[in-house]
This record gives sequence, structure tokens and C-alpha cells, in this order.
Amino acid sequence: MAISSFYPPIRTLMGPGPSDVSPRVLAALARPTLGHLDPAFIRMMDEVKTLLQYAFQTKNELTMPISAPGSAGMEAVFVNLIEPGDTVIVCQSGVFGGRMKENVERCGATAIMVQDEWGKAVDIHKVAEALKKHPEAKAVAFVHAETSTGAQSNAQALCTLAHEHGALAIVDAVTSLAGTPLKVDEWGIDAIYSGTQKCLSCVPGLSPISFSARAVEAIQARKTKVQSWFLDMNLVMAYWGGGAKRAYHHTAPVNTLYGLHESLVMLQEEGLENAWARHMHNHQALKTGVEALGLSFLVDEAHRLPQLNSITIPEGVDDAQVRSTLLREYNLEIGAGLGALAGKVWRIGLMGFASNPTNVLFCLGALDTVLKQQGAKIESGAAVAAARAFYEQGNEHG
Repeated sequence: MAISSFYPPIRTLMGPGPSDVSPRVLAALARPTLGHLDPAFIRMMDEVKTLLQYAFQTKNELTMPISAPGSAGMEAVFVNLIEPGDTVIVCQSGVFGGRMKENVERCGATAIMVQDEWGKAVDIHKVAEALKKHPEAKAVAFVHAETSTGAQSNAQALCTLAHEHGALAIVDAVTSLAGTPLKVDEWGIDAIYSGTQKCLSCVPGLSPISFSARAVEAIQARKTKVQSWFLDMNLVMAYWGGGAKRAYHHTAPVNTLYGLHESLVMLQEEGLENAWARHMHNHQALKTGVEALGLSFLVDEAHRLPQLNSITIPEGVDDAQVRSTLLREYNLEIGAGLGALAGKVWRIGLMGFASNPTNVLFCLGALDTVLKQQGAKIESGAAVAAARAFYEQGNEHG
């Protein structure tokens, strides 16, 4: 059988990621490939680093994109900071806190789990108790924006608490970077990782990371080798460090880095605070429409992420059938619930380029129609009207 070129269908991506990629980023990917040690490419690498420092709100010298997706950013942080015999306080209120635990244990360390109900923010009092019981803890690790639930925890308070007990603060910001306020230096975050496929409007495949001076000292004070050669910051920094002279480490994903550079230029043009405000504004429009349908949110408003919305599935509605109908008839992707929330919620993403009024109104209209077809008890027709009224009152962002 002769296999021909692959042409993907054109979808609207409003799930938990990847999100819609900006046409500017897609165009950047098609630019001529350079060698990964070409002086022109190295100049672009320096610009990517500067732009990432802006996105993270940090002056950390050790700031760069890992040449692999967010899960590799997570692993890079843990394998560099955690050694056999260490103790780490790990906070879990969703899927990705569990992945932190897995990384800690694979480093030969002990994970002390602080568990909260899925959909809730991390309980700082529980973390304080765990730190009192385990004064030897080297780090506190938590998810700032839990993608599996749409809940956001108080990163600043958790970092302050970790430092009060002499521990490093490790933060998962895969869904929060560029979508909701995140201030690495001001909040005292020691190690952080994210992904390019969510609020940065870029393609999947890169993981921006940053380490504080305290974290770098911890890496340098290791008694054992970093267990991953590829993710060893001592080696990677010889390639991503400053100056024109770079030591070969690996062949960087050149064109993907063009895409990241373009997405970060777009973020700089929009302004970080404006990007945060746009995500919140479109979330509020979606919220207005969702509530007009008679549906509810999983997460309390005080801890709700604007860019990842967990909507409770109405009784009697077939979760998978709704999602497959949206994909088949509307080319619209929304996300299923994970783990304990499977079949209970839909996850609607409003991330990066996808966070705009057109997508909000399209999603609400499609969801209304499909739910009505299933006989759901909803206020049909109310969602789009409510969201439109919100935009007309509040002026459209984005």
C-alpha cells in the first residue's frame, strides 16, 4: 500500500492541551533549518533565554527550554536536585502531583505525600504539618496549576513556607506559564518547569525550566552524579550558557525553537499582564455562558484556573458521546476527566491563541446543541446570548 502525505483535519483545540497554535508560530517552524552551533542560531538561543526570563519573571541565569515536553522538564528538575536518601514533601490534588511522587522515588528519595481532594487547592496547613514532622525535607514540590482539575494553588505562600523550613520550592507551571500570574523571583520559586503547548501558543515538544541560585548551589553540592546524562544541567548549560562559545551537547530541535522564539516574541508584544488579563476575561465569558446553560464548575471560584475549566457533566449525559460528536461534527476538541474525575467533568481549555471570544462563543453554541440532542436538562439558547452580553458590557479582549 502506498502511503501519501498526511494532512491533518483543521480542529479547534479547547482541551487541556495542546492548544491552538498561532499561525505566526506555524510560519516560523517553516523557516530554513540552521545547524545547532551556527552563530545565527546561537544568537537566537540567547534571545529565547531572555524572553523566557521575562515570561517567568526571573533573572535566573539557569533558564532555558529542555529539548523535550513538559514531562521531561519535570524529570530534569527532580534528577538534578534530588539524590538517593533525600526526603521531599510532595503535594497531590490531581494527576500531576502523583507524577512528582514517581520522579522523587525514581531518584531514590522518599516522598512524603500531602493529599488533598481533587479539585481543591493545596492545603498550606497540611504542608506546614508535614514540614514540622520532617525537618530533614530537602524540598517541597507542588503543582501551581493542576491540569487534571483546573485548580490553582497559592504558590507564593507555599514557597515562603518551604524556605522557612530550609527547603527548596519545586513548582509545576505547565498550565500556568503566560496564562495566570506567575512570578518566579518575587515568590521565591527555586525550580520550575512548564510546557510550550498550552498558554504559550506554541507546538508541543519543549519544556521551559528555570533554577534559582539556591537550586544551582544544591546541584553543585551533589554527592552523586545526576542519574540522567541528557538532563544533567552541568552538561546542558555548557550548550545553553551565555556567550558565543558553546559545547556540543545534543542536536537541538532547531525549527521547534524558532516556534518558541516567535511565541515568546508575541507574548512580549502583548505584554505579560495583558495576557493574564485576556485569559481571565475569556474565562469569565465562558463562565457566564456555562452557568446560563445550568451547568456548574468543579473548582471553587477562589482557586479556579481561567485557562482550564472543569465543567460538571449533567446527569444522564454520555460523556464520550458528547466529546466524539463535538469532534466529528464541529471539529472541536474538549478534554475528558482524568483519574478520579473520569466521566464526571469535561475540561475546556482557553489557553494561549485559543483564548479568544470567537472560540468561547463557538464552544458554548456547539455544547448547547449537542447537549440538547442528548435530552439534557439545560437552558438551551441561553449560553451564547449570556456570553455575548458579557463581551458587549466588558469590551472584548483578544
